[in-house]
Amino acid sequence: MSLDPHQRLQALEQLGEKYYDAMYDSRYPTGEYANAKDAFQDAIKLAHQLGETEIEKRLEARLAHIKAVFRSQFS
Repeated sequence: MSLDPHQRLQALEQLGEKYYDAMYDSRYPTGEYANAKDAFQDAIKLAHQLGETEIEKRLEARLAHIKAVFRSQFS
């Protein structure tokens, strides 16, 4: 059974959050960071395709936050 686009969007966001959380427990957080970025970028792209502009903006802000955290704590 495949997910409908809105379920897929939710799953991508949850996956991104899972990878973000895993950054803190990893000895090598760069891989978790890259996976989180990929998941959020895919979610942003899908939100855009679905015309979900508010969700797209929220996801973009979350991704910017994750990037800032990684740069300040892990670089």
